[in-house]
Amino acid sequence: MNWTFNEVQMLLNKTNGKVVGDLLTPASVVRETTNLEDSVRLLLETKYRRLPVVDADGKLVGIITRGNVVRAALHIKHAMERKA
Repeated sequence: MNWTFNEVQMLLNKTNGKVVGDLLTPASVVRETTNLEDSVRLLLETKYRRLPVVDADGKLVGIITRGNVVRAALHIKHAMERKA
């Protein structure tokens, strides 16, 4: 569906002063030092498709995604096949 600027503006006018934080779902955050297996389990067992990764000070340092997990698994699989 192609929306016009006016249609988008009309929808935005109906937000009743909501801010971005009102629309966010509470997300899990993992630390750089979190066990990779635990991070993957959290991604696969929840609705989350990506997790913010923070350092010891809580500063965002990256994001781990389900795609990262799949690519890493494929890389490991291919490496194991080459050894065999």
